[in-house]
Amino acid sequence: MEIIERKENKLLNRVELSFRWNHSGSPTPTRSDMLNAISSVEPGSKKDLIVIKNVVTRFGVAQTTGTGLVYNSAEAMTVEPQYIAKRYENLRTTKPASSDEKATSGDVSGGEE
Repeated sequence: MEIIERKENKLLNRVELSFRWNHSGSPTPTRSDMLNAISSVEPGSKKDLIVIKNVVTRFGVAQTTGTGLVYNSAEAMTVEPQYIAKRYENLRTTKPASSDEKATSGDVSGGEE
């Protein structure tokens, strides 16, 4: 992971990191991978206070770009919408699914057949 830009946003009590991740020869990094990478790059950051946004992987290019927001406190993180908090709550409380579980969890039919 390469940090393109680092900005301190004192008004929102967070650090905003723009990143680029070259992943040739490997799959697109998961949100969990991005959380781990940002927490290792930004000193003093906690995974519970990081939000990943604007993730883009272009077709045919093994490069992902995005923005990582590292908050100073849980109180400062309340500026994020509720669905973002829920998304990360689920990400941090569940274990990564095996490849078999990922294939079956993608079913969007919504009901039993």
